[in-house]
Amino acid sequence: MLFALILFAVSCGDDDDPIIPNEEELITDLIYTLVPNSGTGGTVTFSFQDRDGDGGQPPVIATNGTLVPNTVYLGTVQLLDASDPSDVEDITLEVAEEDEEHQFFYQTATALDVTVDYADADADGNPIGIRTTLTTGASSSGDMTIILRHEPNKTAAGISISNPTPAGGATDVETTFQVAF
Repeated sequence: MLFALILFAVSCGDDDDPIIPNEEELITDLIYTLVPNSGTGGTVTFSFQDRDGDGGQPPVIATNGTLVPNTVYLGTVQLLDASDPSDVEDITLEVAEEDEEHQFFYQTATALDVTVDYADADADGNPIGIRTTLTTGASSSGDMTIILRHEPNKTAAGISISNPTPAGGATDVETTFQVAF
């Protein structure tokens, strides 16, 4: 009887509680909108769509508008899950709510005369990158890559807006745009 009581007590432990994982975001669209804050020119939008996910059809990458030299732009990233066109979800809200677990990085080719700076921060004062300022210099061209990292080390030595390598973490989305102005 004592053996049965011990067996019953051991089998009723809390070890059977299910662990519910934090599901990663499905990001099918990234839209980077730049609105001029100084200088001339109109709004410029860079967009990336990969609605069928990895494999299948190649992503659609487009630019609407033209950057103007010597201009400051206010940038905003929007992320969407449009895998179900009848139920498009704005993932940007989730990233903003989990701001301490996410960070955007903006890498530009050396030949591209632009500077990107963070314009937002999480509760700990570390950058997020949903909002930025992008400043163009002299006419130039080159690639700009936007990367969203999940659970980066935001205080890692050597980390910067253009260097995500020290941050680690997992890449949620990464896309490259050709830029010329």
